[in-house]
Amino acid sequence: MTEKPAETSTTIHPLLARRWSPRAFADRAIDDGDLLAMLEAARWAPSSRNEQPWRFIVARRHADPQLFARIRDCLAEGNRVWAADAAVLLVAVSSTRFAYKDRPNGHAGHDVGQAMALLTVEAMARELWVHQMGGFDRDCVRVAFGVPEGFEPITAAAIGHMGDPAALPSPLDEREAAPRSRRPLSESVFGGMWGEAAPLLTEQGPPRR
Repeated sequence: MTEKPAETSTTIHPLLARRWSPRAFADRAIDDGDLLAMLEAARWAPSSRNEQPWRFIVARRHADPQLFARIRDCLAEGNRVWAADAAVLLVAVSSTRFAYKDRPNGHAGHDVGQAMALLTVEAMARELWVHQMGGFDRDCVRVAFGVPEGFEPITAAAIGHMGDPAALPSPLDEREAAPRSRRPLSESVFGGMWGEAAPLLTEQGPPRR
């Protein structure tokens, strides 16, 4: 298994530090109980007015290869190369309007993202890995699965047990081994005017625990 723990500036939970998005997946099914637990974790994500705007289209490769292929065929070509080996393909779909007074829900995408984050953490707790993708054809998903008006496909994800990076074609094998990086907190966390690092960071550095 390829481990690429984050080099964090302060201690965070090991599940979060270990999380990354592999492309190499093993030819191994996911236990149905594990998959249900991931979806249950997503179900309990917070959302504005408790609208729960998320919907999930889920296909298990070993249980229903035809359904799996319908999602795979909607992925960008570069993603199909490796995602075809995952145990599960998933598309997260967002309701775009509040049921309350039928008005636009500007928080829906954020809330679906929170649901996907909880799904991913639950997966990590079960030694499963999630690679989310923006590279997919939303219109293809709408047609293939009859997604109605008022719902928007947000992200696709491949889920499974980690495989051997050496099995990936070049240059994906090199990308799999590349180190992870993030910009420093001082460039993302502001205090006062935009772009000014928060005093928490400049005065004493990030807190440790």
